[in-house]
Amino acid sequence: MLATPILSTTTAQDKSTAHPLLAWSVTLAASLFFFYEFIQMNLFNAINADLRGAFNLNAEQIGQFFSMYFYANALFLFLAGNLLDRFSSRKILLSAVAICTFGTFLFAISTVYWLAAAGRFLEGAGASFCFLSCIRIASRWFPPARMAFVTGVVVTMAMLGGLVAQTPFVWLIHLLGSWRDGLFVNTGIGIIILIIAALIVRDRPPGTAEAAAHDASQLNQLGLWRCMKMAAFNPQNWYGGLYTALINLPVFVLGGLWGMLYLQQVHHLSISQASYATTLFFVGVIFGAPAFGLLSDKMERRVFPMLIGAILSLIVVLLLMYLPNLSPAAIMGLFFLMGFVTSSQVLTYPTIAELNPIYLTSTAVSIDSLCIMVSGFAIPPFFGWLMQHTGAQTMVGNVAVYSTASFNYAMLIIPISFVIGLLITFLMKETRCRSQA
Repeated sequence: MLATPILSTTTAQDKSTAHPLLAWSVTLAASLFFFYEFIQMNLFNAINADLRGAFNLNAEQIGQFFSMYFYANALFLFLAGNLLDRFSSRKILLSAVAICTFGTFLFAISTVYWLAAAGRFLEGAGASFCFLSCIRIASRWFPPARMAFVTGVVVTMAMLGGLVAQTPFVWLIHLLGSWRDGLFVNTGIGIIILIIAALIVRDRPPGTAEAAAHDASQLNQLGLWRCMKMAAFNPQNWYGGLYTALINLPVFVLGGLWGMLYLQQVHHLSISQASYATTLFFVGVIFGAPAFGLLSDKMERRVFPMLIGAILSLIVVLLLMYLPNLSPAAIMGLFFLMGFVTSSQVLTYPTIAELNPIYLTSTAVSIDSLCIMVSGFAIPPFFGWLMQHTGAQTMVGNVAVYSTASFNYAMLIIPISFVIGLLITFLMKETRCRSQA
């Protein structure tokens, strides 16, 4: 029988609490990669029309182009979790940042669709190591009782990237005159983040070599395939992943690809007003993620705040879709609220970590991330397909303009997803903020 990891894990957590400033420095430096990846994930919202014109794409095709990121992400995620549990998280993170930065550069210089898609694929391949590496590193520097708040802060860093990809990226393109020049600046940001991470990020707190050796011994005894089976056959990991994927849907649909066009063509906002609204969506997540994390830690509950988040998310999206004659200010407020309340999804990560042995943290959380990325490559093309096949669009030059009916029909997938996410919370196990493994 394998030795229990409780003693060495507790020792490691006690060591981590002795270096709070260093712990936050390392975690925030690692989270800069998450910030960078969310710029890549969501910048299509600002350049949707430019890309459709440059590569002559319709709604379904731009959705597939957008999803190249998620195809790569889903392909490598489970492998990423296993590698991060077994090898240096720092070295893997640095390699992934380099791959993503090169993919962004390739995208920027592309003049044909296949090269741009290859760059987008490389961005997604690097991103598969992004959030997992942040959580793996943070779990070694912070005790479980603080991980919901820490996870919220990590997600906040990502949403700052999503915010930068909205109005600030639109401003940058207007300033430089070309979406390609904007991507060149984006490449430079990746290089800066690579340097910062190389200087600051460390795998573990000082004095935890014994815990590291113990975790490595456990993994070696279990073997790769048994570790994967332990994570894959835990139904709680899949419940958490499905909840996250369903509640996260507005990030991809409204924040990442269609939000600005939806607001312009359905709610008749200007492009500036639409960019402000999608920016406020990410501002909402920036405030909501740490708020839900702090609330969960204080309540010592994980599932109940997730249930409340799903209910509130459903209410907000229904108000957005069906309240008549909404003013621009009201729409922006609803986008902020949607970002805030859908932030309940961040609680699945500490929940899954607490329902699995600590040495399997990355492998288990990779299932959560895998579910998100599958929705990322499946839903945007499906959303575009729904709009395309209503037949209610006109062509202006080489760019399709879609009707209100097309958007409203496709938007139904969001409240339906929230209802399913709400039902899933009744299947999830409450951990009370303590390791159950």
